[in-house]
Amino acid sequence: MNRRLVALLVPALLAVAGCSATDQPAAPPPAARAERPSPFADCATLTAAPASAVPAPTAGQGAPLPELTLSCFTGGAPVNLRAVRGPAVINVWASWCPPCRKELPAFQRLSERAAGRFQVIGVNSRDSRGGAQSIGEDFGVRFPMLVDQGDAFERALNRNAFPLTVFVGADGRVRHTDSTGALDDATLTALVRTHLGVAVDA
Repeated sequence: MNRRLVALLVPALLAVAGCSATDQPAAPPPAARAERPSPFADCATLTAAPASAVPAPTAGQGAPLPELTLSCFTGGAPVNLRAVRGPAVINVWASWCPPCRKELPAFQRLSERAAGRFQVIGVNSRDSRGGAQSIGEDFGVRFPMLVDQGDAFERALNRNAFPLTVFVGADGRVRHTDSTGALDDATLTALVRTHLGVAVDA
């Protein structure tokens, strides 16, 4: 009698408890892979003139920046290069280019010494997002970064070189392009003085 009662009660108690031999704890949802924050600055400021911008030394000379729209590494609205306000130094680079990697720290230092008188802008070209992100993190590059997945910017300038540096006057016109190889602090200082009319400490 007792055995029959236990045999009847056990299934009933299990049903009330809401469990069975096959129940397993629910697996937690897979964690979303966190995207690393970008080391680069936002591009929203590129269309505003630098706070202490100096006038172009020779207005009206040189071609305007190309009519080309590039995305920003950090997201947000794409940037039309014609809307970029100079004076500016634009560095075209890729993570797979050894001279580019060599000179990037000098461009970061130049951006720190600009003191609101000109902008330093990067254009990451023909590169992977992961490669650019890693180089930016490793070298502490923080200036704004545009992305040219092909080589549209170089083609618009009739150039095919890495690295490539473009000096843009306050009027948005290209004053000089340099493709001589990795630039150091002293060379950048001289080029900025000559083509943008701005003296920065070496």
